[in-house]
Amino acid sequence: MGTDNRTSRRLSRRPRRHATARRNLRNGLLFISPWLVGLVVLQAYPFFMTAYYAFTDFDGLNFPPHWIGTQNFSTLFRADPQFWPSVTNTLWWVLTSVPTSIVVGVLLALLLNRRVRGLGIFRTVFYLPAMVPFVGGSVLFLWLFNPAGGAVNSILGGLGLGSPGWFSDPGWAKPTLLLLQLWQVGPSMIIFLAGLQDIPAELYEAASIDGASAFRKFCYITLPLLTPAIFFNLVLGTIWAFSYFTQALVVSAAPSSLGGAHAPGGPADSTLFYSLYLYTQIFQNFRLGYGAAMSLLLTLVVIILAAVLFRTGRRWVFYYDHQA
Repeated sequence: MGTDNRTSRRLSRRPRRHATARRNLRNGLLFISPWLVGLVVLQAYPFFMTAYYAFTDFDGLNFPPHWIGTQNFSTLFRADPQFWPSVTNTLWWVLTSVPTSIVVGVLLALLLNRRVRGLGIFRTVFYLPAMVPFVGGSVLFLWLFNPAGGAVNSILGGLGLGSPGWFSDPGWAKPTLLLLQLWQVGPSMIIFLAGLQDIPAELYEAASIDGASAFRKFCYITLPLLTPAIFFNLVLGTIWAFSYFTQALVVSAAPSSLGGAHAPGGPADSTLFYSLYLYTQIFQNFRLGYGAAMSLLLTLVVIILAAVLFRTGRRWVFYYDHQA
C-alpha cells in the first residue's frame, strides 16, 4: 500500500514539472522576443533577400526580379573594368591600414601607460579625434590638405618643400586617407591601454630582479600578454577595412575647390574601394541585383577570413591566468 502511494505521488508530480517547464519556456521566449524579432527582421530577412537578389536582374522598382542565375558574378569577374581596381584598392587598404593602426595604437598605449603628471589630459587629447564623426573628420582633412591654400601645403611651401595634390592626386589619395585613419586610432589605443593595465606588475618586478632589459620585458612579457587585445583589434580592424566607405566617399566626391576629386572613387579610381563601388552600383546605377552579388561576395570573403583568423589565433594568442 505504501509503495502505491509513493508511485501515485511521483506520477502526480510529472504533469506539474511539465507545466512548469512549458511556462518557463514561454516566459523565456517572451523576454527574448524583441531580440528575435530584430534578428529576423533586421538581419536574417535582409541577408536571405540579398542572397536571392544576387542571382537576379533587379533595379528595385520592377517586380518580380528577373532570375539570371550566376550572370552577375560572371560579369563581375570577367566584364567589369572597375571591379578588379576596387578589389586591389581594398586589399591595399586592408594590408596597410590594419597593421599600421595596430602598431600606432600599441605605441600610443605604451606612451600613455606611463606614470607622469597630467596623464589623464594626455589620454583625453589623444582620444578626442576618435569622437569626431567620420564625415566631420574627412571634411577637416579636406581643409587641411587642400592643395590650393590648405594649412599643410602652406607650411610645406613656407619650408621650401613641394606641395602634393593629396586627395586630388592618384598617388597621394590613399596615403592621405591612411593619415586620416591613424588620426582616429583612439578606440584601438584604448583597448591596448586596457590590455597593458591588465598585465600584473609583479611580472615586471621579477624580470627586473633577473636583470632583464626594457626591450626583453617588452618582447617576453608585454607583447605576449597583449596578444588578446591585438587579436581583437586585428579581427575588427580587418572586417572594418573591407567595408571602408564613408571617408573615401566624402573626400573623393568633394568638389575640386575643396581638394577633392569631384567623383566618388577618384581621382582615377585611386580611392574606389569595394564598398564604395558597391554603393555606386546600387544608389547611382540602380543595379540592385548586381550590388547584391557584390555584397554576398564580400560577406563570404569576410566570413572565411574571420574563420581563418580565429583558427590561426589559437597558435599565437596567449591568455594569462591571474589565479595561477
